[in-house]
Amino acid sequence: MPGATLLISSKNYSSWSLRGFLLARLAGLRFEEKIVDPDDPSNRKELLMQSSSIRVPALMHEDVVIWDTIAIAEYLNETFPAAQMLPAEKAARARCRSIAGEMHSGFTALREALPMNLRLFRPGFTVWSAVQADIDRICEIWGDCLTTWKGPWLFGAQPTIADCFYAPVVTRFRSYDVKVDGLCERYCQTIMSWPDMREWFAAAQREPEQIDELDVEF
Repeated sequence: MPGATLLISSKNYSSWSLRGFLLARLAGLRFEEKIVDPDDPSNRKELLMQSSSIRVPALMHEDVVIWDTIAIAEYLNETFPAAQMLPAEKAARARCRSIAGEMHSGFTALREALPMNLRLFRPGFTVWSAVQADIDRICEIWGDCLTTWKGPWLFGAQPTIADCFYAPVVTRFRSYDVKVDGLCERYCQTIMSWPDMREWFAAAQREPEQIDELDVEF
């Protein structure tokens, strides 16, 4: 099969790029990474959430270009069904799509107040009420899934699209010292132990670019 290219931006700051990377790895797709120029104004606007749409990451596969993470997830699921990116059971598939969609379109307060920054650690970070509401909802989602499907991933024994979508949240919880209960903490450990996550995290530490607006002391 012809090769594929995944267009990404910063590994340290871009939760969207991390999702695209994890989705492609979960599908078993062999791909080349191409990094967007950090000085590209449109890339910077996306990282600072000043853009009306998110077009990075973008997956180029054969003659198809897909640039939204929900669309990338569905395309890869259709193209590589053997990867089982969605749960086998119908109700679980519906839940998986629902919570991935909720992550994709919601949790605005969390995104704005706790931007992804893998090189950052803020012990004792103050979380305001709107952000806490987002954290509580995310922990509710995780708890329901982990109780119903028994973990260690949200839908059982192997990762799915939903885990790819919530992985950047785990990094935010780590960066801003967010405390969660034991069940959710074990899930966070599962995500951070994921070999693909460990690879991305290590690369982010080596990334030379810095965006001052995202490294400011809150």
